[in-house]
Amino acid sequence: MQMGKLATLVLLYAVSFWSMVGTGEAQLKTVLINCGTNSSVDVDGRRWVGDLAANNNLTISPAPVADPAAMSGNTSLGPIYGSARVFSGGLNYTFQQVQGDYFLRLHFCPFALDNHNVNESVFGVAANGLGLLSQYNVSTDIATKNMELQRSGSNISTYLIKEFFLSIGSNELVVEFLPLKGSFGFVNGLELVASEDSLFAGAISKVGGNSANLNVSGRGMETMYRLNVGGSRINPSEDPDLQRTWEVDTGYMTNVDAGSQIRNNSNITYASSNDSSVAPLRVYETARTMSNNQVLEKRFNMSWKVTVDPGFDYLIRLHFCELLFGQPNQRNFRIYVNNRTAADNFDIYARAGGKNRAYHQDYLDAVSSRVNTLWIQLGPDTATGASGTDALLNGLEIYKLSRNGNLAYVGASNPAQNTANNSKARVLLVGIGAGVGSVLILAFVATIVFLLWRRRSRKNGGKNNAPGWRPLFLHGASLNTANAKEAAGTKNQFGSVASTRLERRFTVAEIRAATKNFDENMVIGVGGFGKVYRGEIEDGTLAAIKRAHPQSQQGLAEFETEIEMLSKLRHRHLVSMIGFCEEQNEMILVYEYMANGTLRSHLFGSDLPPLSWRRRLEVCIGAARGLHYLHTGADRGIIHRDVKTTNILLDENFVAKMSDFGLSKTGPALEHTHVSTAVKGSFGYLDPEYFRRQQLTQKSDVYSFGVVLFEVVCARAVINPSLPKDQINLAEWALRWQRERSLETIIDPRLRGQYSPESMKKFGEIAEKCLADEGKCRPTMGEVLWHLEYVLQLHDAWLRANDEGSSSLHVESSEDRQAGGGGGGGGAEERRNPLFTAEGNGESAAGDD
Repeated sequence: MQMGKLATLVLLYAVSFWSMVGTGEAQLKTVLINCGTNSSVDVDGRRWVGDLAANNNLTISPAPVADPAAMSGNTSLGPIYGSARVFSGGLNYTFQQVQGDYFLRLHFCPFALDNHNVNESVFGVAANGLGLLSQYNVSTDIATKNMELQRSGSNISTYLIKEFFLSIGSNELVVEFLPLKGSFGFVNGLELVASEDSLFAGAISKVGGNSANLNVSGRGMETMYRLNVGGSRINPSEDPDLQRTWEVDTGYMTNVDAGSQIRNNSNITYASSNDSSVAPLRVYETARTMSNNQVLEKRFNMSWKVTVDPGFDYLIRLHFCELLFGQPNQRNFRIYVNNRTAADNFDIYARAGGKNRAYHQDYLDAVSSRVNTLWIQLGPDTATGASGTDALLNGLEIYKLSRNGNLAYVGASNPAQNTANNSKARVLLVGIGAGVGSVLILAFVATIVFLLWRRRSRKNGGKNNAPGWRPLFLHGASLNTANAKEAAGTKNQFGSVASTRLERRFTVAEIRAATKNFDENMVIGVGGFGKVYRGEIEDGTLAAIKRAHPQSQQGLAEFETEIEMLSKLRHRHLVSMIGFCEEQNEMILVYEYMANGTLRSHLFGSDLPPLSWRRRLEVCIGAARGLHYLHTGADRGIIHRDVKTTNILLDENFVAKMSDFGLSKTGPALEHTHVSTAVKGSFGYLDPEYFRRQQLTQKSDVYSFGVVLFEVVCARAVINPSLPKDQINLAEWALRWQRERSLETIIDPRLRGQYSPESMKKFGEIAEKCLADEGKCRPTMGEVLWHLEYVLQLHDAWLRANDEGSSSLHVESSEDRQAGGGGGGGGAEERRNPLFTAEGNGESAAGDD
């Protein structure tokens, strides 16, 4: 019996051996080469053979003599980095018996070597004629990668591994190294690992198009990113099949809080038997999901942004495993690649065939030669009716596909390209020099003209000064005491009284005296910047003093932005800055005091009496005037970027003024439609289009203002996790009622019977338009302002018609009219005419005020 089993094993071995040899030789599964030595080392149970060792299945040409090109490296980083092969001429490594699909990994670690500066090493690499690297500098690439590692919270690295996927049609692989003329190259190790033939095969979905067959034969790939989403780093030893490294995804997310980490260590299996080598099961045990996260805004996406080489096609592989839901249609979401929909109604459970089933989906997208970033975004698909509208992702891989037989990308910073462009650069520099010279001459002439005009103006007593918007330049300079006192109490051209010591640089001692040494009893508010104190400067003027906390989420950039913006802007509906303090490591801003605090405090969360409908309209009109001035009062306009009810302040007469310009951005230049910038703002108010595309426009402020309008009429928080699921987000909840033309069902109960139904109807329509999904479909702030003024006219007409009715209405009307157009800023004659144009209204907002 035992002899029979032995014979069977011998037979199976013989069949296996001859199936590999046949008419040729057996295919090598893994080749690990330790360059620059004849010694072999063991790393994590794998044997790395020296490139000079005998019988290593490798041929080096030209053959090294006495190993003069080897060097001693840093063994503390790992045994394979203890040596390297250095070459000043062409060098070929030829592997035999390697037909099929392989991962080729090149290991590099910079070193110190006599007569060579590794920072000046520039070389190229090709594999069977396919260009892998061109004009490549290891030190520069390591520095770039370390920036990404630091963003992700990972430790920086002093070595680098470049990974490529090759489909080898012949029986050999020739890896060719070629240094740039006059330079040299080096390599520490080569790793060749066979993969399953089905790893990259079959149909693949093109983003924005149909499916296509991915043929990698003759078209290699470079691994750009391999991320374990929601989990920790996976080392090569923990991915035994292909020895891959999976990095953490944190540093590549635009907002980590948009997705929370979940884990499930239950028995996970592959959806298909062919998927066993696609990724280790550990990748599918962790994930990021929008469920139960701190964002609570279903319009927002989880977003990953990576840097890629322009002008190539990219394979995006997404790894999924449903860890929570046990039925289909419980989690449906959309997938976006570079702001285009790659898939909608994506149901992991249905596609994978159950819960805890590992599944992957591939997408193909082309990146323009003018773009070096790739966005991967997952967000809810609210149109599907699924019980869960959050997204989930377990892993992410991005591969660059070769184009025209080349994977190498030559950036603008490469030495050879700089040399090739020297002649063009000289011509460009000459042109720039001529242009700069012309500008300087014109500037000199303009300065002379300005000084002559100023001298003449002073002789005329300043009578020729024309009214209008005038920027004030503050940063780096301050008004002296004499000028400040002269400015105190004077009426400026904007119709407001200038504060004492306008834009003055305060000392810490003066601030401490004004706030009674930062007495906690003087605190009137707390925000992301720090505490706000009620203070009294030496001449008795009340002020709001905002002091940055050392651990503030905002910092020097916001501090300087606030000063820069408010030093340029003057308007009745913008909070004025009196001065600032930046000594003794303090960052303090001093504003005019707004006696009635924030708009939000008058809507909910306090015991203050409720605002009447008319006063709420005038507050909205005042805020709209301030925003309209920001958008139109300067050449390129200014985008506030943090419009919310806590940033709308009310003075003693309930005049609304916009505040907090720390996040503001100058608008786009004439030839652009948006400003590309990282997403900042407040959840619940953020424009979803801005969040998804990172493209800021004035319409982003319009969206936030639309949320403010619903907050004003409903008197509740924009995000309230304690409410039922469909009511958590005010914008979605109120918009749903508005689209049913039933907004009055959810308005502040304290308003009932105190408003014109027609005015409420028009008000809801304005808010609805502001919250349009696409910015191009939203009105401008000038148009919003016009419609709000019209809503106020409708309400005033209703009040007059009912003046003989309820005495309470009569009292309300009298009180509001005493407060007078202060909140809205428009005159009675203007309000009686519903046909005035948005342009005319805009002039009034930017000029008369």
